Amino acid sequence: MAQIIDGKDLASRKRTAIAEEVKAFSARYGRVPGLAVVLVGEDPASGIYVKNKKLACEKAGITSLSWQLSADTSQAELLGLIDELNANPGVDGILVQLPLPGGLNEDEVLLRIDPAKDVDGFHPFNMGMLLTGTPTLVPCTPRGIMEMLRDSGVELKGKDAVVVGRSNIVGKPIALLLMMEHATITVCHSRTKNLAEKISRADIVVAAIGKPEMVRGSWIKEGAVVIDVGVNRTEAGLKGDVEFEEASKRASLITPVPGGVGPMTITMLLENTLIAARARMS
Repeated sequence: MAQIIDGKDLASRKRTAIAEEVKAFSARYGRVPGLAVVLVGEDPASGIYVKNKKLACEKAGITSLSWQLSADTSQAELLGLIDELNANPGVDGILVQLPLPGGLNEDEVLLRIDPAKDVDGFHPFNMGMLLTGTPTLVPCTPRGIMEMLRDSGVELKGKDAVVVGRSNIVGKPIALLLMMEHATITVCHSRTKNLAEKISRADIVVAAIGKPEMVRGSWIKEGAVVIDVGVNRTEAGLKGDVEFEEASKRASLITPVPGGVGPMTITMLLENTLIAARARMS
């Protein structure tokens, strides 16, 4: 039976350490790091995420600034706000909550954010730095996954890793991060042939496809490490992308849903804000 990788516990320990580092930053520079979160529209899930981020900032001692814009906000108005935040010396990190309402160009919005304040790590500059092996601000969920693997003592060098999903938010960046640790990477997606066969050979599986229990437990290699990024709402409750019950019988380590990767994402957002603040003061 697999050992559970407890994301809540690790996130709690990391946030305690971040809070201490924020105190040290404040003592040295006479100010606290500041995170600006922009929410456009009234998507319920996005509203919950923003609320949780605000609470996490407050507990860590980071100033949380929030902008709630109506769904009919124009592209020009949103870009104007980002320009103001880019120029605001009290703002170290800018996060525009995605998805944006229809009619707004997400790519243009993300490009407008100062890369030095892009705490989501989605700006092409930061993604390019990651690609070249010199990461700056790394997307929060992949960063959190790497922290979980390190904290669990997982050896990555020379291991075969399969990433299921190729999004810019999780799939591509986690593949690059694993490669930087000398793992051999296979990235699978909706058009991959023989998915079960590829997963069955993997020492490490990262599932980030957004389909409940798509990765069957019987596909998991004995002793493999399974990281389940998926959070899917079903009639039976929240489900990950991995068939947890069966997979946990074969894996050596596995993340649950909920309580696995999720808590680490916001934690890494706090850490990215602190990293951005330090870089701006150096």
